[in-house]
Amino acid sequence: QGRLVDSGGGLVQAGGSLRLTCTASLPSRHYALGWFRQAPGKEREFVAEINGGGTFADYADSVKGRFTISRDNTVATAALQMNELKPEDTGVYYCNAGANGLRRSTGRYWGQGTQVTVSP
Repeated sequence: QGRLVDSGGGLVQAGGSLRLTCTASLPSRHYALGWFRQAPGKEREFVAEINGGGTFADYADSVKGRFTISRDNTVATAALQMNELKPEDTGVYYCNAGANGLRRSTGRYWGQGTQVTVSP
């Protein structure tokens, strides 16, 4: 069994920054970790992913250059640093864990979600 806990969301003005954290308790530390988000009335979408070794990251085009994903396997956490936030970044952000390639096939483990709201 595994568990993910998301934290770090909040309210910020456009142009500001937030840092999300995903704390993992998983059967293996080799799982890829990633973030998805869901805006009101929209489907959940891929945001970013980092592989098990922390050597490769993938980003949605909409966040590339503004968001950075990282992980620390010594404490089983992943972080999403979000800079230059825009109102369209508003949504509930979910941590996800599974095999590499979360963009194509989401993993079996999900966090509970954390709300990010960006005001104009």
